[in-house]
Amino acid sequence: MNVLVLNAGSSSIKYRLIDTASSATLIDGKVERLGAEGTHARAFSEILARLDGQRVDAVGHRVVHGGERYAAPTLVDDDALDAIEALCPLAPLHNPHNLAGLRAARAALPALPHVAVFDTALFVGLPRRARTYALDLPLAEQHGLRRYGFHGTSHAYVAGLAARALGRPLADLRLVTLHLGNGASASAIEHGHATETSMGMTPLEGLVMGTRPGDLDPGILLQLLRAGLSLDALDELLHHRSGLAGLSGIGNDLRDIEAHAEAGDDRARLAIQVFAHRVRKYVGAYAATMGGLDAVVLTGGIGENATAMRRRILQRFDYLGLTYDEDLDGAVALNDAAPVAFVSAPHSRVAALVVKTNEELAIALDTAHVVDAQRAATTPTRKIPIAVSARHVHLDAPALAALFGPDHALTPLRPISQPGQYAAHETVNLVGPRGRIDHVRVLGPLRKRCQVEVSRTDEFKLGVDAPIRDSGQTSGSAPITLEGPAGTLQLSEGLICAKRHIHMHPDDAAHFGVADRDEVEVRLSGGPRDLTFGDVLVRVSDKFVLEMHIDTDEANAAEIGPGAVGDLVYTETPATATVTARRITA
Repeated sequence: MNVLVLNAGSSSIKYRLIDTASSATLIDGKVERLGAEGTHARAFSEILARLDGQRVDAVGHRVVHGGERYAAPTLVDDDALDAIEALCPLAPLHNPHNLAGLRAARAALPALPHVAVFDTALFVGLPRRARTYALDLPLAEQHGLRRYGFHGTSHAYVAGLAARALGRPLADLRLVTLHLGNGASASAIEHGHATETSMGMTPLEGLVMGTRPGDLDPGILLQLLRAGLSLDALDELLHHRSGLAGLSGIGNDLRDIEAHAEAGDDRARLAIQVFAHRVRKYVGAYAATMGGLDAVVLTGGIGENATAMRRRILQRFDYLGLTYDEDLDGAVALNDAAPVAFVSAPHSRVAALVVKTNEELAIALDTAHVVDAQRAATTPTRKIPIAVSARHVHLDAPALAALFGPDHALTPLRPISQPGQYAAHETVNLVGPRGRIDHVRVLGPLRKRCQVEVSRTDEFKLGVDAPIRDSGQTSGSAPITLEGPAGTLQLSEGLICAKRHIHMHPDDAAHFGVADRDEVEVRLSGGPRDLTFGDVLVRVSDKFVLEMHIDTDEANAAEIGPGAVGDLVYTETPATATVTARRITA
């Protein structure tokens, strides 16, 4: 599929025509000096002329802000245009121009599908604790004051490339991704999901940037306003006279700042030190929130090209298990054929990688996926049975012996839906810091490691903070104590809130047009309460039968009864306002 990718700004439109089958760029360029309002249409006419008759199958648009509504790329219709326009107050410097480009392109190519890919989409599902500001909650909710995050397309793309370079599934990794350039942001990518990010409600928060300050005491703003600075002057200060430019007094180009620093300019040296310090602080903080770290990934104009800055950032992380290799870093030369380079020592337990980002390619691939999904939606599809997974325990052989005695074997009570699995007669008690839950069913057969799955309600009753994980991902999860008739076992990890998921046979996956570890949305309808579940993990194996598993809290929210079924959601419509989501996958 040939996808035309557009990035429409206030003074220019960048474009690139990409063959998604080969990832090759066929044509790219920029139309500049848009000037007065209404010239996006003229610029797009110029882009079409420059395409020189090349086939275009779809158009992908970068849109900065998708608010809480858009957690994935979406087909653009009139309803979507209205929604993007309503979000302009959250991104006044970007969304209006993205919108103008969308309208111009749709007017010129009305027969083609147009897809909006949002910088914020990756972060819509941030955990509540990460996205919530400690403000008066009703006021914050009234005004949409939450962490939205930006640069999501880049963070997702480089995380996927890093996982491939590491030879491990992204769902098994804990990454800190650093998009460092004139705009800069850090993200924690934990087992395939963004769980933290440094930019907030706007792109002003977080790391030091070219002209933006990043983290700032709000009291400073109050002080400046009380001192007589106008709102417009404050806006100018925060967006254009802060960051590297404000600290150095030279400008926002790190190369110029480094040259002045080498010549002895103290302000330039300070700018470099503050930039690196802020990045290092976020890496350490995110390693702590994830309970560990597998790799640090650097990208963006500074991340990919500024060797001296990478050295400042990556040195002295040995305590985390990251050993920086200066020789490897000095040899980094990224290109489209070799977009990843390791800059950590071969024996380093935590890897450090430099990855060449390609947001245009990511947008093109997302666009192609949405268009393919739309076509799949026209094919009659089967219903997905919904099963409620109550709290339960999986044991390994040593745990079974500790809890029930040596030589004890599980006694099957009844088979459960997936072939070869069963509920056992045996039960155990869960004991947490604040409470306990007795008579929790053990499921068989035995596994290689213990795993306890509970709901959010159970988590609060026990007094623990259990992460949402796919089955088997127990590393760094919550501790719990198990009581059995023959003894007590303290697990240092193993307690999770299970991620909602669908078991599929390969034939089912082919029918639905999805692959193992894709994430989709499933709509439940026809019951007392229609509901759409997002972030549903697809798990494919020839040992599985088709069934979606949700926990008891989710079942109660949907008022699910026996025989409940769902539909895979493929494309946005005014009735559903949802779209298939293929998240970052290696």
